[in-house]
Amino acid sequence: MRIGDLFYETWHALSANKGRSLLTILGIVIGIAAVIAMTSLIAGVQNMLMGEMGLSQARQVSISAYSPQGITFDDLDKLAQGMPEYKVITGASYASAEVSTADGQKNYTSIIGARPEYFTANGTKLKEGRFFTESEEQNAARLVVMGGCEMAVQMLGVPDTEAVGKTVRLGNDDYTVIGVLETSTFMGGGGTFYAPYTTVETRIGNTGGIQQIVGFAREGTDMDRLVETTQTFVAQYFNLEPENVYVSSLDAVIKQMETMMTSFSLLMGSVASISLFVGGIGIMNMMLTNVTERIREIGLRKSLGARLRDITKQFLLEAIMLCVAGGAFGIVFGFLAAWGLGQVIGAVQAGMTVTPVLAPGVVFGAVAVRVLIGVVFGYYPARRAAKLDPVESLRYP
Repeated sequence: MRIGDLFYETWHALSANKGRSLLTILGIVIGIAAVIAMTSLIAGVQNMLMGEMGLSQARQVSISAYSPQGITFDDLDKLAQGMPEYKVITGASYASAEVSTADGQKNYTSIIGARPEYFTANGTKLKEGRFFTESEEQNAARLVVMGGCEMAVQMLGVPDTEAVGKTVRLGNDDYTVIGVLETSTFMGGGGTFYAPYTTVETRIGNTGGIQQIVGFAREGTDMDRLVETTQTFVAQYFNLEPENVYVSSLDAVIKQMETMMTSFSLLMGSVASISLFVGGIGIMNMMLTNVTERIREIGLRKSLGARLRDITKQFLLEAIMLCVAGGAFGIVFGFLAAWGLGQVIGAVQAGMTVTPVLAPGVVFGAVAVRVLIGVVFGYYPARRAAKLDPVESLRYP
């Protein structure tokens, strides 16, 4: 039988029972759509998280250590000299001050005092304006960067695009807003003012010195090894026990997150794949019914010279075509479902944008799986049809 004739007979057989074919295809559509939706949505969430963190910030290291004498920038400079793997090691102090909101209420807000390199080491991103400079930090300039776009409305009563250049009163002094940070759903930063370290120390006070140490490693550094050497060196420098020094890298967090998302994707894909198996059973059931209904047709074909492999090909192709059609619609509906769920997540969680990612590997896998289902669940009915005795088949009522 020629290929063209084979496809024509397949189409004719499936279109003769449109309702049954559509219901069978529906089972495959649901299975494929579930797999595509879950994997695309999870990949979108993972990309969003990576975007929030920033891949370059995998070189960021957070160091926590307590020294009875306090920690100064001189200490940080010596730590940087002793560990050349770092591009920069800097720190920040924490304070709080009374601030007036746009509606006239007074609240206490957090203020982080830092040097300009802190923003690079900490992966802080600007939406409007600029960061303060080294000379401004040395001169204790009364400048602040607002840590989140929503703060502009809350504190100043204006959108973030109009906040730069405005004045906000912290404690007893007025400060000029020179920048507004991007609001990050997972990395924090909202509700905090950033000011030059010297400004916080001399004008606001009560900081207790440097309370946060942040390092930024040079490109190509082995981050796992750097965490170990940093813990040992910092403990020796401040004469502390190694277990009293906590060092972590964002690279480790990213790796853990990737492992978690991959595991979650496999789990959800496995659960969704159950519906594919159910759809495969539906295909086998339909094909067995087709064989029973077309016994006389099969007998007639064999009596006219159709070979065993011709009958097998015909019924097997019918099963495969059902899976291919169901898979094609399943990919489309699956991606649409993932997009819809992403919109729902964005509506529920403000500032969270999830864009589904339809990976080529997932599409290829879906195509391979649906064809495999057609072959596996269609082979038995096809062979059963091919082995029917033509004489007995022609006697079938």
